[in-house]
Amino acid sequence: MSRKSLFDTVRRMLGRGFRQSEVDRLDTAIDASLDSSQDRVPAVPSCGVSKAGLKLIKAFEGCARLRHDGMVEAYPDPGTGGDPWTIGWGATGADVTSGTVWTQAQCDARLEADVARHAADVRKAIGDAPTTQGQFDALVSFHYNTGAIARATLTRRHLAGDHQAAAREFAKWKHAGGRVLKGLVRRRRAEVALYRS
Repeated sequence: MSRKSLFDTVRRMLGRGFRQSEVDRLDTAIDASLDSSQDRVPAVPSCGVSKAGLKLIKAFEGCARLRHDGMVEAYPDPGTGGDPWTIGWGATGADVTSGTVWTQAQCDARLEADVARHAADVRKAIGDAPTTQGQFDALVSFHYNTGAIARATLTRRHLAGDHQAAAREFAKWKHAGGRVLKGLVRRRRAEVALYRS
């Protein structure tokens, strides 16, 4: 309904015209109502990463190098063949080197802590920019893999509300050790699908 037809309807209901103060108050109320009722994208999800986001991260990280004794051992970066060494669900850091061995429980606990840390980084990077759960999950997966949420053009595009351009930025992050990795191409496609969901 247009603003004019709304005013005409209320005039007929009241059986009189409006005073200017009433017009001003109605205009303010209509503007406020329109602002709050638009199909706005919510602010950053406060609940953290959803099951879909965690599933995506786990699918691409995998819990590799399970030994016959049930322990999980560290493996070299597929792009460099060395550092950074990785264990479990993509965990890296000073505590992960060649020869590091963890239990499955240690791998799972580290995943939980790392996802929470990366989600906090994403929240900080995007502030109160309108973000759907799918977008948030995709950004966390991207950051979990690249560590680049604070410097990526992808983030700047998201902050500007240009979600189509942001989605196109994912594909640029497919290199490791100076070469394109098929696994990264597949991961970025999955992240884009989640971002657009």
